[in-house]
Amino acid sequence: MAARVQRMSRTMLKTLRDDPADAETLSHKLLVRAGYVRRAAAGIWTWLPLGKQVLENVTRVVREEMDAIGAQEVLLPALLPKEPYEQSGRYEEYGDLLFRLKDRKGGDYLLGPTHEEIFTQVVKDQCASYKDLPVMLYQIQTKYRDEARPRSGILRGREFTMKDSYSFDVSDAALEESYRLHRQAYQRIFERLGLDYRIVSAVSGSMGGSASEEFLAPAAAGEDTFVYCPACGFAANTEAMTTAMTPVDGSGHPPVEDLDTPDTPTIETLAEHLGVPASATLKNLLVKVDGEIVAVGVPGDREVDMGKLAEHLAPAEVELVTADDFTDRSDLVRGYVGPQGGMAGKAFRYLADPRVAPGTSWVTGANKADTHARNVVCGRDFEVDQYLDVVVVEPGDPCPRCAEGITLDRAIEIGHIFQLGRKYADAFELDVLGQDGKPVRVTMGSYGVGVSRAVAALAEQTADEQGLCWPREIAPADVHVVAAGKAAQTELALEVSEQLGAAGVRVLVDDRAGVSPGVKFTDAELIGVPTILVAGRRAKEGVVEVKDRRTGEREEMPVADAVARLAALG
Repeated sequence: MAARVQRMSRTMLKTLRDDPADAETLSHKLLVRAGYVRRAAAGIWTWLPLGKQVLENVTRVVREEMDAIGAQEVLLPALLPKEPYEQSGRYEEYGDLLFRLKDRKGGDYLLGPTHEEIFTQVVKDQCASYKDLPVMLYQIQTKYRDEARPRSGILRGREFTMKDSYSFDVSDAALEESYRLHRQAYQRIFERLGLDYRIVSAVSGSMGGSASEEFLAPAAAGEDTFVYCPACGFAANTEAMTTAMTPVDGSGHPPVEDLDTPDTPTIETLAEHLGVPASATLKNLLVKVDGEIVAVGVPGDREVDMGKLAEHLAPAEVELVTADDFTDRSDLVRGYVGPQGGMAGKAFRYLADPRVAPGTSWVTGANKADTHARNVVCGRDFEVDQYLDVVVVEPGDPCPRCAEGITLDRAIEIGHIFQLGRKYADAFELDVLGQDGKPVRVTMGSYGVGVSRAVAALAEQTADEQGLCWPREIAPADVHVVAAGKAAQTELALEVSEQLGAAGVRVLVDDRAGVSPGVKFTDAELIGVPTILVAGRRAKEGVVEVKDRRTGEREEMPVADAVARLAALG
């Protein structure tokens, strides 16, 4: 089948020599410079002709693999009534991330951030019996989230393209099978796209449900940090990193002793004053959880990961206390709070990291100004209401699987899969008649792929010093034909392009008049099509140069040989 031959002289394409002033990440710089996208507003991007072709190629791969597992494509509205999101509780949970608007009659609407609620309603309307299930539905659509700080080009925008799919089953075992099918489909998608990726354990957070895994593309520009164990291969999002709790015998510790510690409101000043390591102190961070003051205990040499804490406590709102929160709380002495003496469980709910295990002894605040206490033993002098992994993960922390030291790396989240269970089915009373004629509550899975993010992730992973370097599967063309400039070279370039197109090879041909060969060669490297064919100095002999964009390998050959070789690559 003949393929498209796209002439640059007729393509709206303007490349730039310099990086955009506001660009920080490699993908942001190169996608703008190469003429793939243009900024319309903060976090809002226009996809230009070449960019739209790349986006559509990613979309095609996603669609083919979703269809292959039996999923059915639908298209839901992006403009949604607020009532379903109020029913699920997410209208408030999303907070400022939601774009909210009113119609001319005063009705409340929102722009869809994700569509669990609406898909649930569709299935409730269309499926009445266990015979109608299982069903897997998906859409590829623009989503909207009012990011406070949109940045990194298309990596973190306020509107973005996403594939979201949902499975509906009558049993947990069937849900596990739908989850397995999606997991395998995602592996095929990212392998076909040419992405280097990791599958890591994750937490479900406000999405709800049980099992959850992320697909991450390692990249310096990534906003996600994940842990990896070189010894056993364990990988997890830092928010899903767990620490084993190891209780010890605390019976031999002496009684609690108060210490005069003026001017030591921080762990650093306390450790220096007492001549002890920070790891021997107990830090008690006060936060508000839905307005209630809660203390979070961690070893003094570690920091609380607020993102992790928020994920554990979702959908509750978590924020740090302020000076005003101490005004009416004479029992809370700022800088000298400790869990002992009845404070934990009475003055505040006490959460702690597993490192604060039963039997461990600490130096901590004595709940008196300028005073700390030592020999404060967990389980003897205070109790922990709930253990949560809340510290910032550090390189060398023990792997939860094999106890060897873990490493940290940055990555871009490109996919996320959840076993939602019945959270949304319960909210909307999604039941079908079972085999026994009695109602059965449906169980759900939710599965997302960041389609536009995948474009940015590929740019980050594959670009080099010259520019973009797309894998063939998603490049805007298979071959970039460059006419070096003279009439005979342009004539040969167009002739070769037509032959390649007739052989089923997608071609982008630089036939621009009045553009120097140097600019054309620079643009070819910047645009990043996987193969560059140059009609240059030996054009009159019918000889062209073929260059592999990724390796830089070049070879001269007759036109017929070049066409045959490049046609075989497809």
